[in-house]
Amino acid sequence: MCQFYLCFPSDCLSLSFHLFSSLSPILSLSPSHTLPLSPIPPPPIQLFLDCCAEGGCGACTVMLSKYQPHLRRVHHSVNGCLAPLCSLHHCAVTTVEGIGSVAGKLHPVQERIAKSHGSQCGFCTPGIVMSMYSLLRNNPTPRMADIEEAFQGNLCRCTGYRPILEGYKTFTKVRPHKHTLSVMQHPEDETSVFPAPLYNPADFLPLDPTQEIIFPPELMSSQQLRFRGERVLWLQPASLDQLLELKTQYPNAKMVVGNTEVGIEMKFKNLLYPVILAPAYIPELNAIQHTDEGIVFGASCSLTLLGDVLKEAVGKLPSYQTEVFTSIQEQLRWFAGLQIRNVAAVGGNIMTASPISDLNPVFMAAGCKLTLMSKGGGERVVVMDEKFFPGYRRTILTPEEVLLCVLIPYTKKGQYFAAYKQSPRREDDISIVTSGMSVTFAEGSTVVKHLALSYGGMAATTVMAKNTASRLLGKQWGEELLQDACSSLAEEMTLHPSAPGGMVTYRRTLTLSLFYKFYLTVQQKLASEGAHMEGVRADYISATEIYHQTSPSSVQIFQAVPDGQKEEDVVGRPMMHLSAMKQATGEAVYCDDIPLYENELYLCLITSTKAHARIQSIDTSEAESMPGVVTCVFAKDIPGSNMTGPIIYDETVLAVDTVTCVGHIIGAVVADTQAHAQRAAKAVKITYQELQPVIITIQDAITHQSFFQPVRTIQRGDLDQGFTQADHILEGEMHMGGQEHFYLETNVTVAIPRGEDGEMELFVSTQSATKTQSLVAKALGVPASRVVIRVKRMGGGFGGKESRSTTLSTVVAVAAQKLKRPVRCMLDRDEDMLVTGGRHPFYGRYKVGFMKSGKVVALEVTYYNNAGNSIDLSLSIMERALFHMENSYSIANIRGRGYVCKTHLPSNTAFRGFGGPQGMLIAESWMSDVALSLGLPAEQVRRLNMYMQGERTPYSQILDHITLDRCWDQCLEISSFNQRRAGVETYNRDHRWTKRGLSVVPTKFGISFTALFLNQAGALAHIYTDGSVLLTHGGTEMGQGLHTKMVQVASRTLGIPSSKIHITETSTNTVPNTSPTAASASSDLNGAAVHNACEILLHRLEPYKTKNPKGCWEDWVSTCQSCTVLFLIGWTPDLGYDFETNTGRPFNYFSYGVACSEVEIDCLTGSHKNMHTSIVIDVGNSLNPALDIGQVEGGFMQGVGLYTLEELKYSPEGYLFTRGPGMYKIPAFGDIPTDLTVSLLRDAPNDKAIFSSKAIGEPPLFLAASVFFAIKDAITAARKESGLSGPFRLDSPATPERIRNTCEDRFTKLCPPAEPGTFTPWAVVV
Repeated sequence: MCQFYLCFPSDCLSLSFHLFSSLSPILSLSPSHTLPLSPIPPPPIQLFLDCCAEGGCGACTVMLSKYQPHLRRVHHSVNGCLAPLCSLHHCAVTTVEGIGSVAGKLHPVQERIAKSHGSQCGFCTPGIVMSMYSLLRNNPTPRMADIEEAFQGNLCRCTGYRPILEGYKTFTKVRPHKHTLSVMQHPEDETSVFPAPLYNPADFLPLDPTQEIIFPPELMSSQQLRFRGERVLWLQPASLDQLLELKTQYPNAKMVVGNTEVGIEMKFKNLLYPVILAPAYIPELNAIQHTDEGIVFGASCSLTLLGDVLKEAVGKLPSYQTEVFTSIQEQLRWFAGLQIRNVAAVGGNIMTASPISDLNPVFMAAGCKLTLMSKGGGERVVVMDEKFFPGYRRTILTPEEVLLCVLIPYTKKGQYFAAYKQSPRREDDISIVTSGMSVTFAEGSTVVKHLALSYGGMAATTVMAKNTASRLLGKQWGEELLQDACSSLAEEMTLHPSAPGGMVTYRRTLTLSLFYKFYLTVQQKLASEGAHMEGVRADYISATEIYHQTSPSSVQIFQAVPDGQKEEDVVGRPMMHLSAMKQATGEAVYCDDIPLYENELYLCLITSTKAHARIQSIDTSEAESMPGVVTCVFAKDIPGSNMTGPIIYDETVLAVDTVTCVGHIIGAVVADTQAHAQRAAKAVKITYQELQPVIITIQDAITHQSFFQPVRTIQRGDLDQGFTQADHILEGEMHMGGQEHFYLETNVTVAIPRGEDGEMELFVSTQSATKTQSLVAKALGVPASRVVIRVKRMGGGFGGKESRSTTLSTVVAVAAQKLKRPVRCMLDRDEDMLVTGGRHPFYGRYKVGFMKSGKVVALEVTYYNNAGNSIDLSLSIMERALFHMENSYSIANIRGRGYVCKTHLPSNTAFRGFGGPQGMLIAESWMSDVALSLGLPAEQVRRLNMYMQGERTPYSQILDHITLDRCWDQCLEISSFNQRRAGVETYNRDHRWTKRGLSVVPTKFGISFTALFLNQAGALAHIYTDGSVLLTHGGTEMGQGLHTKMVQVASRTLGIPSSKIHITETSTNTVPNTSPTAASASSDLNGAAVHNACEILLHRLEPYKTKNPKGCWEDWVSTCQSCTVLFLIGWTPDLGYDFETNTGRPFNYFSYGVACSEVEIDCLTGSHKNMHTSIVIDVGNSLNPALDIGQVEGGFMQGVGLYTLEELKYSPEGYLFTRGPGMYKIPAFGDIPTDLTVSLLRDAPNDKAIFSSKAIGEPPLFLAASVFFAIKDAITAARKESGLSGPFRLDSPATPERIRNTCEDRFTKLCPPAEPGTFTPWAVVV
């Protein structure tokens, strides 16, 4: 334990807090700083990993401990990125380093996530550890529901979440085996299975709550604080009188308790609040009073405290009194993450005046009373009604007034209340539409006496449906009232087609759908209480049910290693990721963790705000005069070539005359700190002359014929003959949206000039060290041999750091060369999302000919992808889409054509699957249409058309060793498909407003780089005289466990324990000319290189073993003088494909898999839940079942995001709206299937890869399409209720908006969309 006293410049008091960590004291700070302190010298420190800076990912979670008499908890988790340092006065902060270490002793929380394989890239791991640790400090024996709630504010992009929940389930009283089963199949007997967990819980350290660090007693007091920084004055009053006095003195001061809104405004909206008042410790603002009217909460009470008090009241009071309380509790379940709720104040939520607030509609519908106070005006009480918010982000409070408290009233007999929230993701998401609804009936009747309908998300403020409420007064609660209400709401709750936020038709429909839910809920309650009215129809009741999450269960099936395999031979065993322990303790070093160099500077990019324009002038005078600024960097400062690009040099390092996308890098500001550099970059003034046309969407590109060349075509068979032969022909189209990589660690580079011969060393988070080396050297005008690229590990990559990472690295290197000083830059999340591009959006048109049986005999498909403003890897991505245009189906007559669209968006790039997921989804779309048009089960049509052994693909490659049929049959078996299908049909007959869907989807994924020259790798092995081995290879570690697998390969080959082998990093001065770590081929390529390098070393050791046959490993290597070898391997020389002749062999082999998924959709809101998924996948002989299953689950969940959730939204002018976790939603813990089974296909050795294994990184992602088509299956059932049948278009992702709008019914008919072309949409489909 260490205590630090933070002393500030003049006009301040000491700020003291305890920091439970292994770090240095902090000497120089500003009040606007939050807990990530690495950019602040001196000294170099890092409290935790900063990822999004808006409290949306949880990577920065720490435990905050403070004493306040009113608090129910002393310890709680918080987002460090939103915690102002001044707010920590008299608090204790515990980081992941403070609870355990690898060298010392791991805390059980750290140990269990590591050993349960719950850490892959590891960037999110410290935050998840601290969320769990904070929970255990308050509740040592939590329920699973408590654990799931604790993780609502944490995201992970790698693991798929299952192993994290499974590992931490061991802290509950429920034994893990009741929820989770891992089994191994006997290598000789397929029917023999036996429990064999991927880890052994018996090995875990026990949790001993008595050994935790106590809360420091010297912090059990509070005092006022005044701190004046460079631009901000922080005032923390200790009494209400002081607060009122300060508010009179500074009427425009911002009041901050949790900083969950103001912090984001200052960071992302570039707002400056010179004076901040922090009333968190004022007793009156934290008081809670129970009165005859209801419960009064002080304005500074946290939302967590609000929920706890209301929960206690609901348990004690009659249910008729607590309907508002219950509704608020329900809203709080989905209000942000626990870290936010722990600090966000109820008063702050009201005063923020957000038009999409979760709680304000509830407070308005309930008629909550607010007590306001000022020094001059005294106290006044106002009702929170339609007059409280006079405009956007405004309230009726005067500048001198403060909100003292809020009264939440009891409900009365005859009053019914409900609240609703609809958002893209259920957990930790901002709302699309929220609502609070209250109805009071005349005594002893069902006649409406009072009605309040409040909506958020339908205007610039929270609004009341006054006209509708007035129209329904005096009416009986029945069908006639329902019809009147819906007609009136459709008229009253209107939105302009161009309204901010978009989704206009969906939002309008939701106002009706949510009222209908309320109507049925009230009807059900009235009937149950004996009112003279019919009860709710049995098949309608599901519309009234509140969502309750079921704790997930899982099964993992893998094949045991052969009998007799030596214990030290770890190949095929579930070995833990080598860095897992370090990642769990915060000791794993990422690029930005490298300590600051002497004289180091920080760089911030200057980017374009226009999509297509000519630069007229750049004014840097204001920026260069700002504190800490050293220089600005532009194209004229580049000593070498300004042209760049991964294959074709069609991009500039820095823009010269013209910008071709919003986010085009024009220059950079270099300053002494990150804050100074970012502030100065915003001060650079650029004037533009806008150019035409502005091409944003694929449709724009088609209109303007804006395509990169060449146009690729693959054709086989006679298409005309095939269509003539067909019994039926149908045509269709589909759009598939792009996807943000959302690696938790954004792009980062540290460049260090070495002072002679133009040498430079760069630490980079990149998948492509060699390409980074060559492009940096090109920009600097030096040979590649003068540039060294070093990669320790990445916090995720997924293809996003294959080529686009160089856009940052080259700029940082140019700045470092210009100044001859080290320069660092780690992009903020919003910058990274803006400039780096993502997965290509695709648009497909198809014409398919098929027989009555469902057999497809002819297919013509045309693909368009949105490449952005440069070619990057887009042509190769289109080629892979064409290689997968038939997915797993044999089609005799087929033609595919691919157009690469040139648009004014940031260049899109590689992403896990590299075009395959887009090509195969459109294939499954026409396969679904064939089944729907014939009225046949989709699984029957898919099975009929599947490839068989020895058949040819459209690109003439013969399929051998095909295991698709085995995967299919086993998937149907383990999913109990037939019983499940019968259950779905029964459920759908019995439920009108919720429907279930089921789908089984195969995949065939080709393995190799389609660029032949990339199919090579290298390895460098050193054996030292003490017997230890230092291994280096050409691949980079981004969480996938590549280094772990390479150690396993070397261990088996050399015949030594894996503990003797170490991999330190990937670098261009050890293994040269490496291929990117991509295409799922890295284990195959680098594994072969490692294996061959080790075999060469064994051959060199053979004479020493012969001389000393009784010796040991150490004896032999101590006498050998040639125990170093660099081995470069060329892989599979017969690979290659010619598009002109349709000949060749583009893939070395194929990975196969099948997934079956079941979902349930809410037809009224469009929400869905993933109920079941079974996956069977062929990974050959698994090198490491734990890592491979982790890749399957992680890839699958990334695919779930791609196909059902993640949506990039661009303005018609090319501006990206979704630039952080606040608006861009990846899957969360609650999105994993409730029941998940993963089985690695047994007895499927692959003779084309190391130790008969197969690639695993990319193939599983597409299997999430089973969820998409299960949703489509459920929508089909919903449409049948409205008399609709046959094929229909469902674009990807299948968001709640698309699901609801496609489930056409009486409510959607009341809210027709505006005619296209009559308005400018807020966002466009790119």
